[in-house]
Amino acid sequence: MRLTVLYCLMWSFWTSAGHFPRACTSSKNLVEKECCPPWNGDGSPCGQLSGRGSCQDVLLSNAPLGPQFPFTGVDERESWPSVFYNRTCQCSGNFMGFNCGNCKFGFRGSNCTERRLLVRKNIFDLSVSEKDKFLAYLTLAKHTTSPDYVIPVGTYGQMNNGTTPMFSDINIYDLFVWMHYYVSRDTLLGGSEVWRDIDFAHEAPGFLPWHRLFLLLWEQEIQKLTGDENFTIPYWDWRDAESCDVCTDEYMGGRHPENPNLLSPASFFSSWQIICSRLEEYNSRQSLCNATSEGPLLRNPGNHDKARTPRLPSSSDVEFCLSLTQYESGSMDKAANFSFRNTLEGFANPLTGIADATQSSMHNALHMYMNGTMSQVQGSANDPIFLLHHAFVDSIFEQWLRRHRPLQEVYPAANAPIGHNRESYMVPFIPLYRNGDFFISSRDLGYDYSYLQDSDPDFFQGYIKPLLEQASRIWPWLVGAAVIGAVLTAALATLIGLLCRHKRKQLPEEKQPLLMEKEDYHSLLYQSHL
Repeated sequence: MRLTVLYCLMWSFWTSAGHFPRACTSSKNLVEKECCPPWNGDGSPCGQLSGRGSCQDVLLSNAPLGPQFPFTGVDERESWPSVFYNRTCQCSGNFMGFNCGNCKFGFRGSNCTERRLLVRKNIFDLSVSEKDKFLAYLTLAKHTTSPDYVIPVGTYGQMNNGTTPMFSDINIYDLFVWMHYYVSRDTLLGGSEVWRDIDFAHEAPGFLPWHRLFLLLWEQEIQKLTGDENFTIPYWDWRDAESCDVCTDEYMGGRHPENPNLLSPASFFSSWQIICSRLEEYNSRQSLCNATSEGPLLRNPGNHDKARTPRLPSSSDVEFCLSLTQYESGSMDKAANFSFRNTLEGFANPLTGIADATQSSMHNALHMYMNGTMSQVQGSANDPIFLLHHAFVDSIFEQWLRRHRPLQEVYPAANAPIGHNRESYMVPFIPLYRNGDFFISSRDLGYDYSYLQDSDPDFFQGYIKPLLEQASRIWPWLVGAAVIGAVLTAALATLIGLLCRHKRKQLPEEKQPLLMEKEDYHSLLYQSHL
């Protein structure tokens, strides 16, 4: 069944065709620093003729940064995306995309006016066909070249400031692996020197908004690839787990019978090749990962450093995280105390909220527990469990937002580590998105989590209460209709009673039915339920 779905999808949707739009990688684009491709709908840059957007200067935030990165002008990710582009499409209304050809998250339709709310489900609640489809989509993405995006295989300096473009094709799945590598890689300082204390997506306030956008864009790419506009990433609820219960051949791949570091040959993922996992090699060469295959996916869950990660997170750990009222605190990095972000990310003790460099808990604990490709930050997205894991982390972020209802101003505007201020554009995404844009409820971005819908008090306020208010406005009419209905029912019942008594008098006693017919019983039962 799984193979049938996979082959059908690959036959139907195969294409040959930072997160750099293919249309913006010519030497002309790079030298002029402009990325304003035409929208196919009208052929104008950014769909301007149709009112979708226009080509505008990129306005960068000048808010001060934290002290963690003491350099200026040495990393192409600084003041993103100004090293590559200083003019991009600015989309209007509900339009979005590098050429304003897509809809904002939560909208669809030719004019992006239809709201929609998709629901991410627990992977164990998926039907067999839904689960098989998800696995087939993963494999399809791994074997389909991205029609819209390419990756740079050299730094901007190595491209001679744009005059010699160096870009390469990449498949859709590995595009996101590469983005996760690129955002967290070390700064190359020349010679053999690097600066390691830098990360544009981890160890600081942007950790949760960045990964939220990452998952949304991944879903969007799969929806475009397959034509399944209702696709969502499932989550793995790992609270109180005693083992990796998704690590079976039915789901994300079991253990190899002969080599515990490899996946079972019966798994979809045993033949996958990983990329961007050799950080020290890239650093020594002062080069970027070029997405060359680097061997099989590695995973050995449970055989990790138990002194650093003694157990997987518990329900009480999650509840403690949610009780923390501060999103960010202090230095706003991995040394922050009583920070919801830092505790959920796993750099602070989930029992006290105090930063602890000797332990890896919460989000970090799952990465360590997998004891393989997923345990190294830059290459961790190679393992598809990464998606299930981060979907659940995002659901905890969503719970915190609903419980504490923070204003957007709660997200730090200044003095966060580089790339993490509220108005900073997130690396390496084009089109551009700010950190603060995703410090909002998931419902405003068009998705929810199945386990949050049932327990969320906002569901009553947002959905049930309006219905009750509508009912209250027509309540007098309902009462009147009920009274009239009762009178008619009483009159009809009296008439039927008189007819029945008249009929019984005519019927000999031995011919009266002792039992109801089956249809009569069901009819009475239905009426009583009604």
